[in-house]
Amino acid sequence: MIDKKCICEETQRHFLERAFGRLKLKGAQRELLLSSFRETRITVPVTLRHNGENRLHTFQGYRVQHNHARGPFKGGLRYHPDVNMGEIRALAQLMTWKTALVDIPFGGAKGGISVDPLQLNETELEELSRRFCQKMAPIIGVHDDIPAPDIGTNPQVMAWMLDEYSKTHGFRTAIVTGKPLELGGSAGRLEATGYGVAHLTHKAAEDISLKPEQSRVVIQGFGNVGSHTAIALASKGYKIIALSDVNGGVMNEAGISIDHALAHVADNGTLMGLHGASPISNAELLELSCEILVPAALEGTITCDNVEAIQAQLIVEAANMPVTHQADERLQQRGIVIVPDLLANVGGVLASYYEWVQNLQQFPWDRETVLSRLENRLSRTYDAVNILASERQINLRCAAYELAIRRVEQAVRLRGF
Repeated sequence: MIDKKCICEETQRHFLERAFGRLKLKGAQRELLLSSFRETRITVPVTLRHNGENRLHTFQGYRVQHNHARGPFKGGLRYHPDVNMGEIRALAQLMTWKTALVDIPFGGAKGGISVDPLQLNETELEELSRRFCQKMAPIIGVHDDIPAPDIGTNPQVMAWMLDEYSKTHGFRTAIVTGKPLELGGSAGRLEATGYGVAHLTHKAAEDISLKPEQSRVVIQGFGNVGSHTAIALASKGYKIIALSDVNGGVMNEAGISIDHALAHVADNGTLMGLHGASPISNAELLELSCEILVPAALEGTITCDNVEAIQAQLIVEAANMPVTHQADERLQQRGIVIVPDLLANVGGVLASYYEWVQNLQQFPWDRETVLSRLENRLSRTYDAVNILASERQINLRCAAYELAIRRVEQAVRLRGF
């Protein structure tokens, strides 16, 4: 069993220390940038119905507020059995660097509850979400900390949290992002992360002379991010040859119809049994011959154990930290280009910012405006990272971290923290 806590913390620390060294940051500066502003752990009680009886059960909840030198804390809330403080701490740090990289006025945070949401009915899930919000209410706020959906959560969970917070603070649409449209959500928000991954995949592919019609794409993960990445890449002419979900993968060398896959999942709840595709394990899927690999599932999927079997020319990290630092080093040695998570999946962060701005202004934008602004900002960010990488003869990950850390360090220094 892979220890996700170790993977997240070790991988994040390695990438950061490398960037700190290149930026010549000293011990105290490093410690300040690594330290969390606040780490909160709570117990969330929920009444579960088991064998016809109501029983009280407790779940562990977390919120880590890492750095707010550049603006309010911002970060998702995930429901997953493997959630722990180490993972949430690493992901909160990652949010700090992401918001700085795309130059929006937010800091970084992350939250989670150690729970399998699929084991709860809707009533239990609602109680869990509301009680979590009750206990976190003193430290979140429109200009303090703004949660958003992540793995295992969705717009409905955000709606429950919005309503719970509003009971004591008045109706505050900007308290969470990723809400339903009817409650102040933003057009384009649901597909923003996947749309952004596809946009950056296309730009990176062009840089290494990969043409859409000649590029086979493998996507691990067919949730919100993976599915919208597949939709967007297919619309650009890329051939999607393999997809997977938690139950396993499917492949077809001739290409998979994404519309067909979406309809199958809607009817069956899984990709398994997709007509015209062969079953394949998630492990085998990562090692398929392809031009582009998009890990869009959980952390630590490409490690020392499977790195030599990776055959893609381009890896785009739609998930957070899917490649361990040891595997990353080996992939770079092999000449495989990696668009790092810090950059690749930042479309959702941008869309959350746009939603927050719309809520504060009470002036909604249409979908075309949201996605157009998203695309323009992502392009500018990618170009800035690419230029820095070329100037300093470093890879995209190193360049992205250096650019982001420099901005946060400058804000910390200017504010006199």
